[in-house]
Amino acid sequence: MFSIGDFARLGLVSVRMLRHYDAIGLLRPAHVDPVTGYRSYQAGQLARLNRVVALKDLGFTLEQVGSILDEKVSAEELHGMVRLRRAQLAAQISADVARLRGVEARLRTIEKEGFMSTDDVVVKKVAPVRVAQLSARAASYESEDISPVIQPLYRQMCERLEAAGVPMQGPGIAYYLPEDDGSVMVHATFPVNLDSGEGHDFEVVALPGIETAATIIHRGRMENVGPTFQTLAHWIEENGYQALGLAREVSLHCPPDLDEWVHELQMEIAKA
Repeated sequence: MFSIGDFARLGLVSVRMLRHYDAIGLLRPAHVDPVTGYRSYQAGQLARLNRVVALKDLGFTLEQVGSILDEKVSAEELHGMVRLRRAQLAAQISADVARLRGVEARLRTIEKEGFMSTDDVVVKKVAPVRVAQLSARAASYESEDISPVIQPLYRQMCERLEAAGVPMQGPGIAYYLPEDDGSVMVHATFPVNLDSGEGHDFEVVALPGIETAATIIHRGRMENVGPTFQTLAHWIEENGYQALGLAREVSLHCPPDLDEWVHELQMEIAKA
C-alpha cells in the first residue's frame, strides 16, 4: 500500500487532484483509515489513474472519463482515441497557423497602405486561350481557405496532363467564381492545344480574351497578395475605370521557394 503522497509521486499527479478524484468517485483509495482518515492506494490502481489522466488530456470531462472507464476501455481503444485526438489537434494547429499567417499578411497590407506605387500597373489586351482545368470549392476568398484548395489543384493538373501526354502551352492561370452561398469556385488551369477534354480526367474550356485589362506583377507568396491587389484597385479608381470581373492570376515563376514566386494579376476594366 502507498500513502497518498507516494501514490501521487508515482502517478505524476498532485495530491489535491487525487483527493478530487476520490470526492467525485473517479478513483477511490484502496483503504481509508477510519481514525486518521489517511488514504492508501495499491500499485494496481495506477492503471486506472493513467487512463483518467490520458482521457482528461484528450479533452473529455471527468464525468465522461468516469463513464468511459466504467465501460472498461482497453489499451487498444485508448490508443485509438489518442490517434484521433492527435489528428484533431494537428488540424487545429494547422488552421491556427494559417489564420496567423492571414493576420500577418493583413498587417503587412495595412503597413503598406499609401506606400505602394501604382506606376507598375500596365493596361493591355489579353488574348483568349483554351485551357485544361480542374475545379474545387473553397469556403471564401480568404487565403487560409484558398491556398489549401488551389495548390493541390495545380499539382493534380500537372500530374494529369503528364499522364495524358498533353504538353502545357503556357503558364498556369487561376480564376475564381463566387457562389450564391458565399463560397468560391476555384479553377486551376493550363493552356493546352486540345479541342475538348473528352477522354481525359480534366475539362477543356475556352477562357475569353480581355479587351482591356489592368495588370500588375506580384512577387512573393500569394498569401501576401493583398497589398498588390489593393494597389491595383486604387489605380483603377484613380484613373476613372471600373472593374468588370474578378482577377485572373497568371503563374509566371513558381520555384520551390514561395518567396520567389512571380504572378501577374489581370483585371478586366472599362471607363466608368
